[in-house]
This record gives sequence, structure tokens and C-alpha cells, in this order.
Amino acid sequence: MTASPYVSRRSRLHPASQMGPVIGRLDIELTERCNNDCVHCCINRPAEDADARSREMSTARIIDLLQQVTDLGCLSVRFTGGEPLLRSDFPEIYIGARRLGLKVILFTNATLVSQSLAKLLAEIPPLAPVEISVYGMRPDSYDAVTRRPGSFRKFRQGMNRLVEKGIPLVVKSVLLPQLVSEREEFETWARTLPREDRAPGYATTLDLRGRRDDDSKNVQISALRLPAPAVIEHLTRDAESYRNGMAQFAERFMTQPDDRLFRCGASHGISVDAYGRAQPCIGVRDPEYTIGLSPAAKRPAGSSAAGDGKEDRDRSQMSLAAAAESFRELRKLRATNPLYISRCARCFLKDLCEQCPAKSWAESGTLDTPVPYLCEIAHAQARYLGWLNEGETGWEVGSWETRSAAGDGRLRV
Repeated sequence: MTASPYVSRRSRLHPASQMGPVIGRLDIELTERCNNDCVHCCINRPAEDADARSREMSTARIIDLLQQVTDLGCLSVRFTGGEPLLRSDFPEIYIGARRLGLKVILFTNATLVSQSLAKLLAEIPPLAPVEISVYGMRPDSYDAVTRRPGSFRKFRQGMNRLVEKGIPLVVKSVLLPQLVSEREEFETWARTLPREDRAPGYATTLDLRGRRDDDSKNVQISALRLPAPAVIEHLTRDAESYRNGMAQFAERFMTQPDDRLFRCGASHGISVDAYGRAQPCIGVRDPEYTIGLSPAAKRPAGSSAAGDGKEDRDRSQMSLAAAAESFRELRKLRATNPLYISRCARCFLKDLCEQCPAKSWAESGTLDTPVPYLCEIAHAQARYLGWLNEGETGWEVGSWETRSAAGDGRLRV
């Protein structure tokens, strides 16, 4: 290992096993609070929420988690929220991560980017582009989404500070009805940003509140979802690029459907919420799969970072490593919902559909209840691509081999 005043270079291999990283990635929600109040947000609590603030992890607790995860071979951390820059100790947390050799992925709305923070990011680069959510190209539209007068001005000010310091950026937006008319303006502006060499991404289907803490907000979010034809119109504005991309996606990722719940990479990483609780991913908020983490100092004397098994019996006080090992068992979980088994488990569009345990939990409070809206979007894409005929469903087809003109099992677009 080599070191500098700010960062350390570490082996990718976990020193105990020499077989690869025990935790592939770490996400930390530094806070659920946000200085905006976006109409579509599935997370945010008010910035002034004293109860939420009082329960958030301390600086030392977060640094402890970062130390644990680097000891387990992890190379990167994503800081998100809420708005992570609401925390006055963010610079200290950031420097702590970089000193440990972690690449930092920062999700922010940029409204709280100060001159000093931009300077810090320039002097100690995060090694990954800062990812900025953009909620409109004009003060009226932006502030209407955030419901915070003056937020557009603060966003542009923060953006300018990052650009002036040469910080690599990625901008992204959300497909809200009130922002559809600004897509071209947004994308044209995005191309003017330094090092922005790809088209900006969009959140297209709008997640409900996975904390399941506000039914009225879920009703509001659902009302903002665009109908399937509008989503397809957005996705296929560059039809040739879309078809080429989907051909590559199908060849690389679409596999035979089955009744496994976690077909994603959730079991390869770990997510920690603002209060020190671990989940397999940011979206899975099921209490059955939420684990309280114990600080390293509380682990039994002589136990390793990976744990000796003794502390694993109490799911309310596991080490980070023990929690990660527990989540690996998710790969064995199978659906029990008859509707899921008769549809999703047989549908050849399963890997195209955004249906997953996290989405199901947010929508229904279970891990295996199909989400009709996501099913509709996936089927609309398949019909556009010619994978399905009008009126057909993916679970009726059963296998994509029947859609392959060449008989080689590859979907054609």
C-alpha cells in the first residue's frame, strides 16, 4: 500500500481471503433530509427535520464504516441522500473516504456547492464524475418542481463553481410532465459542459416512497407518471440508437426467466441508510432485510473485519461484513406470490422490466407483487421492437427463441 497526504492505494483483494472484494460497492445515504421538496421525490424529509437530524450517523460512525468497507476490499462509495451536502461535516467525511483510497461517487442537486467545496473537489478529486440532478432549465419550471423559490439560481451557481474548477460532471433529469417540453434545451445545454461526452440520463418511471411513510405523497408521485406511449416516445426519439442499444442489451443481459427474486447485483454490494442500518440495496426497505450495524469498536475482541460468527446471531448488531454475508443469501429467495409465479417467473421480458423486489416493496409492501405500471412499460417496449405482437404478453410467449428469425436464440430488433 502506498500513501499520500490525502489518499491511500490499496490492493483490490481482501487480505484474509485473497479471493476478491467481500463487498463490491457501498452506498451511504448521509441524510434523508433535503433543502428541496421535489414533487416526485421518493425519499426527502424537510431540511429542518430535527428528529431525522438527531438520529443520523455521526461523522466518526461514518468514517468507521468506510474503514470497515475498505478492509473488506471495497474500492468505491456512493454518497447520496436526501441531499448529502446538507451535512456540515461532508468535507470531513469526503476527505476521510479519499484518505482510505475510496473512489467517491457524489449524488447532489448542486444547490449547496460552495466555493470551498468546489476547491476541495479540485484539490482532492473524487475519481468519479459528480452526478447532478437537474429539475428544469428555467427558474419558473425548476422552482415549481423543487417547490423552493430561488433554487434554480442556487443550482446554476453551484454548477458554475464546479465547472470553473474543472470538476468532471454528469447531469441527469427526470421525465416529469412539466419538463418534457424542455428536453431539447436541457440536452443542448448538457453538451456544452466540459467532458460531458454522453447523452444525459432520465428517471422515467418515478419510484414511490420505499420507506412507505406517506401514502398521500405516493398518490402524488403516481399521478406524475407518464403513460406508456409517452415513455416509449421519449425512449425512441433516436430510433436507430435505441434499437442498437436494445439489441446489445438483449444479447448481454436477457436470460431465461425463473422465480428467483434477486436476479440483480443487490447481493454483491450493501447500502447503509442515514441511521446506520444496512439493506441489500437502497430500495429494499423491508424490515426483515434491514440490519442494524455495530461500530467496529463494539465487535468482540479478537474478531476480524469479516467477523468470527459470534456477533452474527443478533441481526440488530451485525458487523458490516456479517451483514453483507447475510445478504448473499438473498440469491436463494424464490417468489411465493401466485401472480408473480404465473407471470413474472415465466415472462421472457423479465430482464427488460424494471420490476424488482425494491420496486415491489415500494408499491405493495411485499417483495414479489408485480408492478402493473412497470409491466406495461416493458410490454410497450417489446411491441415497439417487434418482440411481441399486439395483445400478446411476455409470459404467454414463454421463451424468446420463438421470436428469433435465425433460430439462434437471439432477439432481433
